[in-house]
Amino acid sequence: MSLDGFVAGPRPTLEAPLGEGGGLLHEWLFGLASFREQHGLGGGGTGPEDDLNRAVVESTGACVMGRRMFSGGSGPWADDPNASGWWGDEPPFGVPVFVLTHHAREPLVLGATTFHFVTDGIDAALERARAAAGERDVTVVGGADVVRQALRAGAVEEVQLHVAPVLLGGGTRLFADDPLSFELTDVLGSPKAAHLRYRPADE
Repeated sequence: MSLDGFVAGPRPTLEAPLGEGGGLLHEWLFGLASFREQHGLGGGGTGPEDDLNRAVVESTGACVMGRRMFSGGSGPWADDPNASGWWGDEPPFGVPVFVLTHHAREPLVLGATTFHFVTDGIDAALERARAAAGERDVTVVGGADVVRQALRAGAVEEVQLHVAPVLLGGGTRLFADDPLSFELTDVLGSPKAAHLRYRPADE
């Protein structure tokens, strides 16, 4: 997230799905060994940030995401120019992914990842993801609207924010007008991001 609260910049396109300046939010991540391994690459840095990302990757047994995070599209799948998603033939997840959408579709298998398309809402997607994850975690990876839906459903046990030292000036906000409160549980800082962990506060 940017300092001014955006998780994507303004004017996203198929060529720049994170919008103008949105790539700056992830600069801390791109060079980590754990991130590069997920994407079939070698090398990369180690240290506290890599340990943080690796712990999330290794603890995740299933993911939930929205249609726009999956492809950037909307409407019938036949009309979506990016209907197979952003990640090519080998997506980096390696666990079942449940995609919230209004348009039904058969599961899509790409490499070690199977995408399941859920048309009956966030509760159903989370229930299916929990069953698939077993003893491991369900990670709600985005986008912002799906994160907000999960928070409203009271289903979130921990929120991790990676706050990059940039101002985007516009785009997609992570949080809207929902009255929410959290307790800060951990802070890790680096020149490229402040990594904050929260748990929802008791009512």
